Amino acid sequence: MDRFYSLSHSSIDFHFRQTPRDFVVEEVPLYEFCGEGEHLVLWVRKKGISTLELVSMIAKYLGIKNKEIGYAGLKDKHAMTKQYISLHKTHEAKMDAFEHEDVKILSKTYHNNKIRIGHLNGNKFYIKLKKVNPTAALKIDEALKNIAAFGMPNYFGYQRFGTDGNNHIDGEKIAKGEKKERNPKVKQLLINAYQSHLFNLWLSRRLEINTLIQNFEVKELEPLLNMPKEELLQMKAQKHPFKLISGDIMEHYPHGRLFEFCGEENDFARFNERDISVTGLLCGKKARLASGIAREIEKDFDDTIDEDGARRYAWVFPKDIDGRYRNEEAQYELNFYLPKGSYATVLIEEIAKRKINE
Repeated sequence: MDRFYSLSHSSIDFHFRQTPRDFVVEEVPLYEFCGEGEHLVLWVRKKGISTLELVSMIAKYLGIKNKEIGYAGLKDKHAMTKQYISLHKTHEAKMDAFEHEDVKILSKTYHNNKIRIGHLNGNKFYIKLKKVNPTAALKIDEALKNIAAFGMPNYFGYQRFGTDGNNHIDGEKIAKGEKKERNPKVKQLLINAYQSHLFNLWLSRRLEINTLIQNFEVKELEPLLNMPKEELLQMKAQKHPFKLISGDIMEHYPHGRLFEFCGEENDFARFNERDISVTGLLCGKKARLASGIAREIEKDFDDTIDEDGARRYAWVFPKDIDGRYRNEEAQYELNFYLPKGSYATVLIEEIAKRKINE
């Protein structure tokens, strides 16, 4: 789908390919490991191998089941990645002898419980962009300054939707009982893709509204957006590029409780200060819904499905952003940190202002 972006510059031409040389990911754990306990924690570097492939490989080597190996998050296959895995301490001696040309165990420690999905703060990234001319480099500099100052939309990346980008189509059919999928993991993956697709459509609509708010006067916006004048004036007055709307569901950032936005000045300040952020709907049962004007927009991207729903941050704040232009090589290198669940490729697309997987 064509989507709206948060930045106002024209698209930037450069070459990006997700390869282990140009895309490096380092996991940041949720907590420090205590150094003792019955679980062996390995700090592993892998190249061109997905997390699930790594787990299967080690499980086969040890003669155990995949589920006996713990990990906090799924890392990209087409990258050089560093992440923690855990297994029972009784396998330590055999793991000391483990060898694979694309896997290296960098260090080990111990902990009193298994690593589980979500035991993750976020990830550090190193990315290299190629065929960058000096004009493009200046535009990238400005884009990174803007993202560092205000944050970025938290779209799901193209990886979420499968090789052909159509996983959400099957996911909708399965969620509505129009198609069967026997494998429970595949079923969950496809339904999640459908929820993610609706979220992305909603987020693009909100960014489209932001663009209209920035570029038109209130009297022109009233027929375009069908919102009360008071709401439009409030949105025009907001300093942040993502315009909050009455009834939005906010969440303490980077984690915390949900609450409804009622237009209070204090909440605008807290959003600008990264203390709270706005959330979008992942449709399904038990999910908290927006209200008022925010719900009027949200309901166009909601669906009744027999699956638990949730809220997801619609806007996130990357940290430790650093960019360097290598003029002689026509390359641009950047480092940054993203919270868990956010996609580095989405940040690259925000900079490029276009899709990068075509």
